[in-house]
Formats: sequence, C-alpha cells, structure tokens
Amino acid sequence: MRRLASRWGTALAAALLLTGAAVGLRPAASLALDNGVARTPPMGWNSWNSFGCNINESLIRQTADAIVASGMRDAGYQYVVVDDCWFNPNRDSAGNLQGDPGRFPSGMKALGDYLHGKGLKFGLYQVPVDRTCAQYFNSYPGATGSQGHEAQDARQFAAWGVDYLKYDWCSPGGTIDQQVATFAKMRDALAATGRPIVYSINPNSIHAKTGPQRNWGDVANMWRTTEDITNAWDTGQTNGYPMGVQNIINVTVPLAGYARPGAFNDPDMMEVGRGGLTDTETRSHFAMWAVLASPLIAGNDVRSQSATTQGILTNRNLVAINQDTLGLQATQVSFDGTRRVLAKRLANGDVAVALFNQGGTTTTISTTAAAIGKSGTSFTLLDAWSNATSSTGGTISASVPGHGTVVYRVSGGGTTTPPPTTTGTLVSAASGRCLDDPNSNTANGTQPVIWDCNGGANQRWTANGDTLQVLGKCLDAPANATAGTKAQLWDCTGGGNQRWSRSADGTIRSAQTGLCLDVNGAATANGTTVILWTCTAAANQRWTLQ
Repeated sequence: MRRLASRWGTALAAALLLTGAAVGLRPAASLALDNGVARTPPMGWNSWNSFGCNINESLIRQTADAIVASGMRDAGYQYVVVDDCWFNPNRDSAGNLQGDPGRFPSGMKALGDYLHGKGLKFGLYQVPVDRTCAQYFNSYPGATGSQGHEAQDARQFAAWGVDYLKYDWCSPGGTIDQQVATFAKMRDALAATGRPIVYSINPNSIHAKTGPQRNWGDVANMWRTTEDITNAWDTGQTNGYPMGVQNIINVTVPLAGYARPGAFNDPDMMEVGRGGLTDTETRSHFAMWAVLASPLIAGNDVRSQSATTQGILTNRNLVAINQDTLGLQATQVSFDGTRRVLAKRLANGDVAVALFNQGGTTTTISTTAAAIGKSGTSFTLLDAWSNATSSTGGTISASVPGHGTVVYRVSGGGTTTPPPTTTGTLVSAASGRCLDDPNSNTANGTQPVIWDCNGGANQRWTANGDTLQVLGKCLDAPANATAGTKAQLWDCTGGGNQRWSRSADGTIRSAQTGLCLDVNGAATANGTTVILWTCTAAANQRWTLQ
C-alpha cells in the first residue's frame, strides 16, 4: 500500500538444512503463474516513494529520459510504473478508466507510446476494491477501483500498452481466500487480453499480513511480503506499518522457497538514493534485495540522483546475481542474531554469498564453501562491490561494518546437490496426531498442540534452513526456556531460539536450550500442548515429517 502523510498502519523453503538426516520427507508442490513474463525479478522505477500523488506526464517523461541517460535502462531497469493518482476521479459514460486530463493531457496511451519509444515498458497502479489507497484516505477524489470492472479495465490497460500492473488491496476487509479469489479475477482478465503483463500484487495494505502466510505464485508474478517500506534502517516493526529495511529482510528471508522464475517475493520498492540511510546501509539495502531475488524497483528521483546512487543501482555484479536465470532467492546458511550468512545458487554453478552484519559495530563474518553447497579445495571470490578477486581453499570471511553487507560470487570447485524442498505434516509417533497451529492463529505466542491430521495449512510445516515454519510463523523456544516451558509460534527472527536440529531418531532439538520438542505428559488427546523437555527419544518426542 502507498499511504499518504496521514497514513496509518494497519513457505515453501528452498532447502532442508536441518542438522541430521532428512527422514521421511516429501517434496512440496510447485505452483507458479505461467504467463511467460518476469522470468527474472522485474527491474524498473515507481513514482510513489519520491512523488506520491504529485505526478504528471512531464515528470514521468523526464524520469524516462533520465533512466535512459543514466545507463539504468541498459543495466536492466525497464518498467516505469505510474502509481496512484494518475486517473480521472470519474470513469467515462461507458465505465472506462481515464487518465486525469490535467495531469496527463496527452492521455495514457500516448504516455505508453513515449516509454516504448525509449525502449522502456509501461506500468500502472490500480486496486481490486472500490477505492485506491489515495481515495481510501481521502487524499484524492473519486472511487475508481477495478471492483466489478476487472475485464473492462484489463482490456483498457492492454489497449494503452500497459506492460506491468501494480494491484494493491488497500482494504482492512477480506479473508485470505477472498483475497485469492479477487486477485485471481484480474489475473484471468489480464490473461484474456492476450498481452503479456507483469502482475504485481500487494495483499497487505491496511490488512492482516498475508504476504508471509501464503505462496502467491499461483496468482501473481510478484507479491508484497510486508507492510510498506519507509526510508529508515529499523523501525522496530516485526510486520506492521512502517517497515525499515532490516525489518523487511527479517520477514522475507524465511520465504525463500516461494521464489522461482515468474514468481518472486516483493519486499517493496527501494529507498536507495532518498536519504535516511547511511551509505553503508544503502549498499546493504541494495545488496540484500539483489541476493533475495527481489524485484529491483527504484523509488528515487532519477533526474537528480548522485553518482553514488547511480553506481549502487547499476552495480553490474549485483544486478547479474539478481537477474540470474535460475530465479532462486538466497537461503539462510547461518544467523546468530547479528551475523547472517545467505547463499544463492547461480545458473553457471557459482554461488553468491552475502555476509550481512545486522549489528551496529564491525565484526568478522565467516562461512565455508561446503556450507554454501560447493565442493572442492580451490575457489575464487569476486567481491561484488570492489570487483576485486581473491583465492581460498574453502574459508569465506570478511570484516563487515555495522549494518554492512559483503557479497562474494564464489566460483570454482563443484556444486553439491542441494537438499530437497520440503514441507509436510509433523506426526507424533506416540499418538499419530499432527503438530497443529490451533485455529490457524498467527498471533505471536500461540502455543502449538497435537490434533487429528487433516491436511490443513495450519498443519503444514516447512523446513527452511534450521527453522520450522507454519503460516509464516516460526517455531520458537521462549526466552529462558527450561524443561516444561511450552513451545510457541513467533515472527521469524533467525535467533537461536528458533533454530532446531532433527536427528535420525525423529527428535527435534532446540539449538538454544538443547531440549526436545515433547508432547506434554505423553498425552495423546487432541489439544495437548507441546513443550520443551529433556531429550529421551521417547515416542512423545519423536516426529515424522511426511
């Protein structure tokens, strides 16, 4: 959602990296919108972050000219997306959308033609409900959402030459199922036009945060994972308005398994070049968006950007990592609450490694070639920022400033076969019942129970790195947990209390406490809580992921 000044706030995993044997695992189904576009993360520019409602055709054309002149187009930035407030507040007598005649006197088709003539592509904003966000917050007149006009609006977009539609829920109402059905209407309407149009959705506007709770790849090419970004490093929000760069990363990292060609997690438009972040933070912002296979949608005023900003946005090494044809999002190798290591496999056998320091002071971050899926004893490291190369026998390490990110492209050696993508039910050996998120509750502190296995989403657990996730939440050992403490669900933070190892005997052990996941009192009844207890390998501590 793109809120105004008075705005208010409302997994499938890429690999199983649990310590121990991968026992009884079933690969998850793969879903993706097959419309032939966005085979790599879309790159472009959006008007909202810098200009809000203050847009007109002169601004958009000047920006397009600057994108070309700056080299951004040639670096891959092609979609120029006109956000909220582009439209006439009233539809015409036939119910068609119209551009605002004062802001866009030449019309929207003429704007699209201008962009196409520059070798760029044309994007527009619309919503699936009755009012756009600016209209919802009474900052722009009218009620011109696509509700009830989906097919008509899709035909209009195609006639104007639109190549990218940003479709923003902007309503507190609607269940996830209702959102899916509504977003699918426009998906199908766009397909019926026969024009290839990137479909970008935001299901989180002034709404429960559905982005982390569902793989939207069957509905859209890209989907927002969090609330709106703001021009800050850390706002303290786990997933509420507004979101700092680091806060968004924390939510999006566990969703790696959702990403694939044609379907990408969207952590929102970039704040690169808008101030508010230090130079180090700005580089981290761009680097993390690159390795997370995020759409690279700039939000700065390109017409007046500095050479530094231009250099960050067009960094060829990071853009190449982002645009790799495998379309994989980096997966987490390790995280101790401060030092985070992510690895992204690339099409030519290389692996991109991000050493991300979420702390405030300089620290050394290290991993190994084996940990990132490389085999052998001789490797070359290309520093994505400095372009310098170095050799290593397997150690990958750097001194990383506070809030900084070092990215290496690791080549040489062989590539090990990654563990399978896995998701399934966790079945208790003692009762045959499943580990269950009661009533699909996503509030922090919800305590899992055992329940009759029913195949529901609240019983579908995903192994992502060494976390276990359900409905976008991580299985969590509460702070200072001791034997008898109830396990809980919490926003994924990557902390030691959310890391688990699964042994060949089926026990699941907390990395922080050393205690095992245990059905309380060895009971077998529906609704029995799950606790942490000294590991005994008894039947009530053995689980099968199936």
